[in-house]
Amino acid sequence: MNRLFRKYHRQLAIVCALPLLLTVITGMLFPIAKGFHQRQLAGFLIHLHTLKTIGLDSFFPIINGIGLLGLLVTGIYMTSLFRERRFPSNPHDL
Repeated sequence: MNRLFRKYHRQLAIVCALPLLLTVITGMLFPIAKGFHQRQLAGFLIHLHTLKTIGLDSFFPIINGIGLLGLLVTGIYMTSLFRERRFPSNPHDL
């Protein structure tokens, strides 16, 4: 089962990397452009940040959120936090 989650985690990471990278970079550059009073650049960055430039502004946060939740679930499962601990059948082995 752990191998299956690793496979899903790897695939999700590949698919989610570009949208998340775009969100992070534009999110960091927006306040910098705004601080330097570059209104046109700041406006372009916020449109790119939300993907309003291609009409995906209502779906992009949902896509990012679902991808991050999937990565979180598969990543937490791989840490073995939810796996049952096996105790030795013989109490003298403790």
